[in-house]
Amino acid sequence: MNSKVILQVNGETQSCVSETSLPELLQQLGFNPRLVAVEYNGEILHRQFWSETKIENGDRLEVVTIVGGG
Repeated sequence: MNSKVILQVNGETQSCVSETSLPELLQQLGFNPRLVAVEYNGEILHRQFWSETKIENGDRLEVVTIVGGG
């Protein structure tokens, strides 16, 4: 049985099951993973590492939506 993980996303408390990958979490929260940048525990996380990043208890994420246009 998977346990719950508690984390902060953009300053709000969220939860997910343990072993959730970052792209899975973003989709669960309604973000389009192709249109966001992620700060993971205080550091910008490059997209190439997203799929191997598993969400852990106490993680802090800041998710910024990239907006195009002028």
